[in-house]
Amino acid sequence: MKTFSAKANEVDRKWWVIDAENQVLGRVAAKAANLIRGKEKPIFTPHVDTGDFVIVINAEKVRVTGKKETDKIYTSFSGYVGGHHSESVRQRRERRPELLVERAVRGMIPHNRLGRAQFGKLKVYKGSEHPHAAQQPTPIAEIR
Repeated sequence: MKTFSAKANEVDRKWWVIDAENQVLGRVAAKAANLIRGKEKPIFTPHVDTGDFVIVINAEKVRVTGKKETDKIYTSFSGYVGGHHSESVRQRRERRPELLVERAVRGMIPHNRLGRAQFGKLKVYKGSEHPHAAQQPTPIAEIR
């Protein structure tokens, strides 16, 4: 018996829509990361991009638990003197709420070339409208 290994050009890719309104950020990100990687497919192969496209809508209405809204800090450093920037979840939600979901998903996929290619299949929008109606995406009923 030979081990099955999927080929990237033979993968049937679907489109999914996740409504993040009143959903916990980590659960939305985990569901999106699993769909992007293809872990819910029987043909999943770790070194091949077997995943689907994922659209996350209502990113501005995603929920965080506990005191993360004020206490969780996102930091970045440009490499230059004085280039350290930090902001809380509340500040990031006001500035650009899509980044909350994108950063959470990015942390859940591989940190290599394959992960960067898979991350391109994530589309996040702060409102309930998205421009991908032609792809006929399937809504995700429930996130557990």
